[in-house]
Amino acid sequence: MSIKKLVSWNVNGIRACMGKDFIGSFTQLDADIFCLQETKLQDGQIELDLPGYFQYWSYAEKKGYSGTAIFTKEEPICVNYGLGIPEHDTEGRVITLEFEKFYFITVYVPNSRDELVRLDYRMEWEDAFRNYIVELDKKKPVIFCGDLNVAHKEIDLKNPKTNRRNPGFTDEEREKFTVLLESGFTDTFRFFYPDMTDIYSWWSYRFSARAKNAGWRIDYFVSSKRLDENLRDAKIHNEIFGSDHCPVELDIEI
Repeated sequence: MSIKKLVSWNVNGIRACMGKDFIGSFTQLDADIFCLQETKLQDGQIELDLPGYFQYWSYAEKKGYSGTAIFTKEEPICVNYGLGIPEHDTEGRVITLEFEKFYFITVYVPNSRDELVRLDYRMEWEDAFRNYIVELDKKKPVIFCGDLNVAHKEIDLKNPKTNRRNPGFTDEEREKFTVLLESGFTDTFRFFYPDMTDIYSWWSYRFSARAKNAGWRIDYFVSSKRLDENLRDAKIHNEIFGSDHCPVELDIEI
């Protein structure tokens, strides 16, 4: 076994992030697997020169919207895009890599949007995604990461009282994440730091939120509970700029 360094980052548009030293941050982090969410690309709109990495991209049908990518030093056994459910697979939100000992997934969970206009769809999507990972977990352990668009507990955002019923902090979304964890999975950051406060991965561009550290922890690494003994560290790289999110990391021996 060896320790794998895994990194996930919602870049809020990879082309914009490229102009904010994405390559410098990517090189500095030197991950074995590096995932992106919200790439906002169509096929052929960018070519990233990342020597030593296999690249896998998933694109939304809608231009300039959503999208995910995985860059990995080790070539996977196979790659799958989406959940295998047409109504959920038009927005480029899920990539699954199968390795010898585990499945690895990056995911960009749909936002419920203002006025919660997409909350009902979000609930359907949550059930479909949970079913998907539970089925994979029956075959071999699962590690998934990405922007899950939910602050699970009050500790996971700066102003829980004023944000109640806002997208990402509804009772419904938080409960779905609880159910997912109870299905046999671990929030790896809270595994190491169950009570740590004032540590976030996303800050609004408005009201100088990042300068004030008025943020939310909505970017996660989650792993099959039977991998708990393999977990070595979890980090939130809030020193890295380039997006309204910062990269998050999991170190795991596998």
